[in-house]
Parts: sequence; C-alpha cells; structure tokens
Amino acid sequence: MEGDIANLGQFIGAGLAGIGSGVAAIGVGHVAGNYLSGALRNPTAAAGQTAMLFIGIAFAEALGIFSFLVALLLMFAV
Repeated sequence: MEGDIANLGQFIGAGLAGIGSGVAAIGVGHVAGNYLSGALRNPTAAAGQTAMLFIGIAFAEALGIFSFLVALLLMFAV
C-alpha cells in the first residue's frame, strides 16, 4: 500500500511538470505571432528583429525542455 501511494505521487508530480511542455508551446506561439504581427506592420524592420525572434523561441523551448526533464526525474529517479 505504501509503495502504491509513492508511485501515485510520482506520476501526479510528473503529470503536473509535463504541463510545462504545453505551456512552452503556447509561449512559442505567442513569440512567433507577435513577430509576425510586427513584421506585417513594418516590413522594413522585420529583418532586424529576426535574431530576437529566434532568441525568444529558444528561451520558450528551453523552459519546455526543463519541465520535461523534471517530469522524467520525478518518474524515474525519485
């Protein structure tokens, strides 16, 4: 009985940490959408903002990867 409760806690924690992957996808969508909105308003400035687009996407994806890592650690290492 005690082992079952521990496994249940691990899987619930991993599921909650896995939500971060979905939130990261939403963040990438916001970054790309805002870039596209700005690029359509001022096409001449779009080329100068491309590097910031990729930096924003990289930060959002890094948070998703970290949450996935936490989920795996909770499932298999704890």
